[in-house]
Amino acid sequence: MGFDFLRVFSYWDVLLHGLGITLLFTVSAALIGTLLGFVISLMRVSPFRALKWPARLYVEFFRGTPMLIQLFWIYFCLPLVIGQDIHPYVSVLLAMVLFMAAITSETFRGALKSISGEQHDACVALGLNFRVKAVNVIFPQALLRSIPPLMSNNVALFKESALISSVGIADLMFVSSNISSSTARPVEFLTAAAIIYFIVAFPMTRLVDLVEQRLLFRFT
Repeated sequence: MGFDFLRVFSYWDVLLHGLGITLLFTVSAALIGTLLGFVISLMRVSPFRALKWPARLYVEFFRGTPMLIQLFWIYFCLPLVIGQDIHPYVSVLLAMVLFMAAITSETFRGALKSISGEQHDACVALGLNFRVKAVNVIFPQALLRSIPPLMSNNVALFKESALISSVGIADLMFVSSNISSSTARPVEFLTAAAIIYFIVAFPMTRLVDLVEQRLLFRFT
C-alpha cells in the first residue's frame, strides 16, 4: 500500500477546526487553572491547617493520578454521583482545569517561597491586609518568577489535551483519528496530526527557553 500525503489537504479545514477546539479548551483551562492554582498555592503556604491540608490533599491527588482517569471520572461518574446531567464540554473543561490548577499551584508555591521575608515584613509595616498584599505585592512577583514553568505547564496541557478525544470531543486528535479510519489512511492523517501538534508546541517551548534566559539575566 502506497502513501498519499496529499490526501491530507482535502481535509485541511476539518483538521484546523479540530485544532481550534483543542486550542479553545487549552487556553480556557490554562487561564482558569492558573488563577485557581494561585489560590491553592496561597492555601498551601498558609499557616492554618484547615486551609493547608485540604489544598495539599487536592494537589497530591491530581498530580498523583492520571489525567485520563480524572477525565473519565468527571465525564462518566460525576453526573451519576450528583444526579444531574453535565454538558460534555463542561465536564472536559472541569477536568482540565482541576489538573492544571494542581500542577500550577506547585509552580506558584515555589515562586512564593522564593520571595524574601523582607517583602512580607514591608506589607505588615504598611498595614496592608491579606487581599491587598496577595494581589498587589505577592502575586506580581510570584507571577514574574513563575512565568517560564507556567509556560511549560501550558505546553504540557496542550499535549495532554489529546486525551479529550477519548470522550468524543471533536478536537484535533479525534477528527484525525476518525478521518484516518474512514479513509483507511492512518499513516497520513495521524502523521499530519503529530506535525500540527509539533508546529504549535515547538515555538512555545522555544519561547519558554528565551523567557527563562531573559528572567535569569534579570534576577542575576
